[in-house]
Amino acid sequence: MRIMGLDFGSRTVGVAVSDGLLLTAQGLEIVRRESENKLRKTLARIEQIISEYEVEKIVLGYPKNMNNTEGERCAKTVEFKEMLERRTGLTVVLWDERLSTVAADRLMMESGVRRENRKKYVDQIAATFILQGYLDSIAMKKDNEKSEKGEEEE
Repeated sequence: MRIMGLDFGSRTVGVAVSDGLLLTAQGLEIVRRESENKLRKTLARIEQIISEYEVEKIVLGYPKNMNNTEGERCAKTVEFKEMLERRTGLTVVLWDERLSTVAADRLMMESGVRRENRKKYVDQIAATFILQGYLDSIAMKKDNEKSEKGEEEE
């Protein structure tokens, strides 16, 4: 089983996939489109990746505002989520993506990526951060369940 992470933007979708053990997220690509409302090719490419990597679940970045309110991008993200679910039949989980793009940009700055080149990769790296956050939460949940069972047995 693999999980796909998506960073949905107005003109791009950053894509990441997990390894088979659900431990790590790897950035895969950025799907670009000519205009915000042209999603047919974007959805088709995502379906190809799902098939190629045997993806069983999608984690979609949910762009809440820093004060925890939901703006226009959240509504567009929910629409995209519903499209993905209809087309793929997979579960799509919304995942709080606040600061994922900031973290991606910071990582590239620290790695010495030139400013003009950062824009090429930021969405893919943000998708990786989104997916890794989700994978870490699954692992933490499993660890907590194990430790609770261990306490019950004592």
